[in-house]
Amino acid sequence: MTTLASGTDTLTRDALTVLQPGFTGTTAPDWLLRRLGEGLASVGLFGRNIASPGQLAALTAQLRAERDDVLVAIDEEGGDVTRLEVRTGSSFPGNHALGAVDDVELTHQVAHELGRRLAACGVNLNWAPSADVNSDPRNPVIGVRSFGADTGLAARHTAAYVTGLQSAGVAACTKHFPGHGDTAVDSHHALPRIDVSAEVLADRELTPFRAAIAAGTRAVMSAHILVPALDPDRPATLSRRILTGLLRGELGYDGLIVTDGMEMRAIAGTYGIERGSVLAIAAGADAICVGGGLADDATVLRLRDALVAAVRTGELPEDRLAEAADRVRALARWAGTHGHRAEDTHGTEIGLHAARRALTVTAAPGIGDPATFMPLTEPPYVAALTPVANIAVGDETPWGLAAELIHLLPGTVTGSFSAGDGPEEEAGESAGRAALQAAGPRRIVAVVRDEHRHPWMASALGTVLAARPDTVVVEMGVPQAAPRGALHIATHGAARVCGRAAAEVIAGITGL
Repeated sequence: MTTLASGTDTLTRDALTVLQPGFTGTTAPDWLLRRLGEGLASVGLFGRNIASPGQLAALTAQLRAERDDVLVAIDEEGGDVTRLEVRTGSSFPGNHALGAVDDVELTHQVAHELGRRLAACGVNLNWAPSADVNSDPRNPVIGVRSFGADTGLAARHTAAYVTGLQSAGVAACTKHFPGHGDTAVDSHHALPRIDVSAEVLADRELTPFRAAIAAGTRAVMSAHILVPALDPDRPATLSRRILTGLLRGELGYDGLIVTDGMEMRAIAGTYGIERGSVLAIAAGADAICVGGGLADDATVLRLRDALVAAVRTGELPEDRLAEAADRVRALARWAGTHGHRAEDTHGTEIGLHAARRALTVTAAPGIGDPATFMPLTEPPYVAALTPVANIAVGDETPWGLAAELIHLLPGTVTGSFSAGDGPEEEAGESAGRAALQAAGPRRIVAVVRDEHRHPWMASALGTVLAARPDTVVVEMGVPQAAPRGALHIATHGAARVCGRAAAEVIAGITGL
């Protein structure tokens, strides 16, 4: 183990140990290296920190040169939420695609390969998988990040993902406890509320977490959601009833509890990150995730000092902080024992293979055998009806199938259309007319993402289909809306490989 700076007292070291901060840049700043020497035990990585696998490996080596047992965490779900491939889109389909296939061995293989790539870059803690049951189709932040709306399906694939990821030496962090699927509010923006009974929660939301615990998940991430049936006063991240009473007591979980990002408005906008962090540790959390939006030394020092002050005033028991810090160190020991840099097996096609299997293709009535309708014989016009990306996904990650279709069908032309600022129905009709005009005589491939959640998108697609009923529709979100178009292809996610799989069908590279 690295020797810590002798001038840092035990209380201050423990306060630093429970923090998981982010930072800006593709090399570690001096302040971060200094805090590692003083007791900081974890670092969180985001897309802004990653330029290439080689650069990431150099970055993690730089961190370990300062502290050899540092936990290097990342938010790499695969699918729509990727940090390793933030600028290109993921080589792996996300949870919803894996749930659509419903082959637990495939899910294990995908998670293992993803973990292998993380381990090869020096990452040893992944804030994944999402165990949320997507029971509310309006959910703006989970959606394709969930394995699906069926509890049993979500449970068995959560367990398979955990074991696959950890078999590669990377600790899984199952999220978002006690379940973020039945919400229609994004906790990045406000505090969601789930108003169902404790019995429904036990049977639905908690079942995948029980499966994850049974599978040996090394970490669990709390959700910034209010669940009155469990605690009418405080969101889960700050609730002793939920973290200590339910997760620790009733479910018997003894691993690391990590908070979701404390800068998210559900906490920062109601409690503030300093008080929120104190309350989270007091409630039973062991590690404070912060850095998606706040990533500087001043934030780390504010949180460190808030925790120290809370102990000294008696608001936070010192043994609770010490217990939390010990759990962080215990996970670091596990990672040191189980982690390894697996040999590069690049060229593996497991991600694309999974994405191909996840496709569902529906032909319109009267089309007959869809194989006689495809492939397209001329380069089409790809009209992407583009919603605002949620913060977890980020707007810097490309999505769709335009790039893949251009590669397979040179001469393909593309355009992107959005709602703009007007009324949704008018905006949709306007976007649809604009797509028709831009397409000209070309065959149209209309690409949508969660059509069921966006009235303007449904209107735009209706406008296109009314004029061009031979349009091929590709749904890259949750396929909740009824299939429309001469041919409807559901990819169950917007990862790059999902786009590739759909483009192959359209271009006739693979069969239907």
